[in-house]
Amino acid sequence: MRMEIKFGGFGGQGIILMGNITARAAAIYDGKNAVFTPSYGPEARGGAASSNVVISEEEIDYPYVTNPDILVVMSQGAYEKFAPILKDDGLLIIDEDLVKLRNGEGKVAKIPATRIAEELGKRIVANIVMLGFFTGVTKLISYDAIKKAVLESVPARFRELNEEALEKGYRQGIEWQEE
Repeated sequence: MRMEIKFGGFGGQGIILMGNITARAAAIYDGKNAVFTPSYGPEARGGAASSNVVISEEEIDYPYVTNPDILVVMSQGAYEKFAPILKDDGLLIIDEDLVKLRNGEGKVAKIPATRIAEELGKRIVANIVMLGFFTGVTKLISYDAIKKAVLESVPARFRELNEEALEKGYRQGIEWQEE
């Protein structure tokens, strides 16, 4: 089983961190093989950003995402740029307040990640809400693994907030699965 995942958005949304946390959770805590590759433009904030993760039970011989099985996008620009490379039977996961779909998409999972983060008091945790949702929807990584990876990746003073953001996203992902 080889799964190619692309996270896309713009600089400042924590897109690179999402890929890093996902690969770390899969490799360190779930015992799978994982490769993480970041990609961003010269602008730190506001420019295009994406990160790629390959997760596999077997050894990974080619580390790049060319045709993602799962595309997680948190900006319209990322959707426009990366949706064409999503596999025909792939899963598209979007922040429903930031991404407007065109037509002809296959399987789509939507969450208002940024709105949920704002309700928690910090818009900056929208990426963690999305990671929780991604985990609940895909079941590629265990919740315990992603939680450990998130908590070790954020400053101590923000751990409680990030844990709450992760849990809210995860619960919505589980609900989406049950629909």
